[in-house]
Amino acid sequence: MYIEQLYTNCLAEAAYYIESEGEAAIIDPLRETEPYLELAARRKATIKYVFETHFHADFVSGHLDLSRKTNAPIIYGPNAETQYKVYNAEDGEVFTLGKVKIKVLHTPGHTPESTCYLLIDETGKEHALFSGDTLFVGDVGRPDLLDGVMSREELASMMYDSLKKIKTLPDDVIVYPAHGPGSACGKNIGKETQSTIGIQKKLNYALKEMGRKEFIEKVTEGILPPPQYFFEDSKINKLGYNPIEEVIKSNQTALNAEAFKKAVIEGAQILDTREANDFEKAFIPGSINIGLNGQFAVWVGTLIDIKRPLILVTAPGKEYESVLRLARVGYENVLGYLEGGVDSWPDKIDTVTSVTAEKLKSELHEDIEVLDVRKPGEWNAGHMKDAKFLPLSDFPHNLKTLNKQKTYIVHCGGGYRSMTAISIMKNHGFNSLVNVYGGYGAMQKAGIAVVTEEVETL
Repeated sequence: MYIEQLYTNCLAEAAYYIESEGEAAIIDPLRETEPYLELAARRKATIKYVFETHFHADFVSGHLDLSRKTNAPIIYGPNAETQYKVYNAEDGEVFTLGKVKIKVLHTPGHTPESTCYLLIDETGKEHALFSGDTLFVGDVGRPDLLDGVMSREELASMMYDSLKKIKTLPDDVIVYPAHGPGSACGKNIGKETQSTIGIQKKLNYALKEMGRKEFIEKVTEGILPPPQYFFEDSKINKLGYNPIEEVIKSNQTALNAEAFKKAVIEGAQILDTREANDFEKAFIPGSINIGLNGQFAVWVGTLIDIKRPLILVTAPGKEYESVLRLARVGYENVLGYLEGGVDSWPDKIDTVTSVTAEKLKSELHEDIEVLDVRKPGEWNAGHMKDAKFLPLSDFPHNLKTLNKQKTYIVHCGGGYRSMTAISIMKNHGFNSLVNVYGGYGAMQKAGIAVVTEEVETL
């Protein structure tokens, strides 16, 4: 028996490869199929099944393309209705994979069709639970993604019963969730990307003994609004999509400066995928900077309308990666990229001023206003005294309270999100903006006074 977790940091997503006796199964694959096909080929195995734990909302699954290339059936649990051929497994149904077995555990709550897969080893021992978005390390899946079809309280009540089923498993069963820290599919997912049932029963708030009413209250409190692209991606995963090769081919078009300008005039959004340190030196006015070096897909999905056409500015050689990572989350309306990058732009360019935390400390005075664009949990854990809290996830709606004539110092945790925030603010008429290198971490090291003060998260 062989198990490999294929973790993608920018989505905080985990797919899984399970193999026994030359037969393999893939659970929750990403859009591109090469990692799974190459792994199976390297291990001289045949992919027999493609399992889906639920209709993913935060990324477009690779199940259709992978099934098309391997002839492996797509397996969902009960209640999964699709516009393409799948096998709907029954609760308790068992699939054989070489000398191991995979048992279906229907666990509605995150969504009605949510299903976990229990791996039973060659000796008949319950070995691992592939828990999808039902159970995370330290958290459970959010129950509010059905967009009015079913209330969060109804789904949370379903999850209460589903977790009872999971808690009966032996303590040494390994928990392999679909997401790790940073994913918007949970409220506060732990740092580890795997655990055990026993550890989760001790540490996970949702597995503590409590009544249904208390559980529903705890699971539904403090949930931030989901990124709007979630509903589009869920729909794509239900209805189907074009092969990834076709998407890459149509989206990866080189545009000269004139074609690029024309696309902007016609309403396309410029997305600059370079690192913040490169963006600040020179960028095309109107660009939004979301770097490939961070949680790129999550922030694109949070801040950019999935239906709006995109044109890209990338670092040399990063055109394919930019298009692929956008396709992972359903952003397929890419008109092309600027041929030659920002160096080929013949017109006006803009820049961003940045300062070190040490310089910020030496120049702080009452007329300087500092904007903290981190998440509520980060702010609550500690923030600069007198800073204004303006989470990036709410941009640009929360900019209305600011004065466009004022100078603002903008920081996040490490410098990635602050440059994104500044790029959006510039698009909304803010021109006197300063970025802080290293963000809050560097500010703490520089000895800038910090305090703790909780803010509402709803």
